[in-house]
Amino acid sequence: MLVIEALAARPIPGRRRRRPQPAELGDRPPELPLARATAVRAAEPFANDEDAERWLVSSSESEDVVDTLVEEGVALLNRALFAQGAAAADPHFRELTAFDANAVRIGYGSGEEVASGRYRSARYVDVWATGSSRRRQRTDDLRPQERVAAVLGGRERVDACEALLLRARADLDAGRWREAALQLRVGLEALLAELVNAVADPGHREDMVELEARRSEIGSIADAAVRGDLDAAARERVRETVEICERILRRRRVLRGG
Repeated sequence: MLVIEALAARPIPGRRRRRPQPAELGDRPPELPLARATAVRAAEPFANDEDAERWLVSSSESEDVVDTLVEEGVALLNRALFAQGAAAADPHFRELTAFDANAVRIGYGSGEEVASGRYRSARYVDVWATGSSRRRQRTDDLRPQERVAAVLGGRERVDACEALLLRARADLDAGRWREAALQLRVGLEALLAELVNAVADPGHREDMVELEARRSEIGSIADAAVRGDLDAAARERVRETVEICERILRRRRVLRGG
């Protein structure tokens, strides 16, 4: 179960567009809206408070368990955002990560308490210090700020395969296997065309040969995805192939220094 609460929000704008208003020197910007999202494991209740407290203590002491709990909550929120984007026909909806949150808590409480975003007992989670930080460290190793400056300065470009494979990864992480397979097909085709001689490295050549060998299979899996859900074997091939594509892109950024 997912509960969304608006803790602070801007006034709803009127239907008529207001004229631009004078801005005084030193004016503070308007406060940002703030919402609280609570993911509730309603189907797994505890027998009593003692069991719940033992679960909370043991979970808080395990980075892997904390990561799993946070990822489950974020995944549920993103499913809701995806559904909202589709329902509103909004192509610019944005999925979130744990790093977008002002604060993250895990805890327990009664149905009434958790439904209102309150807990009987809870612990704050430092997502920057748990296993999630290892993923952030890999991102930092790619020096994204330098690349952003290069792209904005016209010294580099973002290849089509990068954008397509990012979408495939987002679908994969959200469990949208059919969409991931379809995005992967076009992302793979673009990567094979754009990065054929991207870097002089044996690992790059080996990965490109492997992707070429998978090209027809991924096309068939994408055709199957149009017709319905994918089986476990097809899902695994999609996951493996996305990871190979990501490895190629990561290697190029590291070897080229951006």
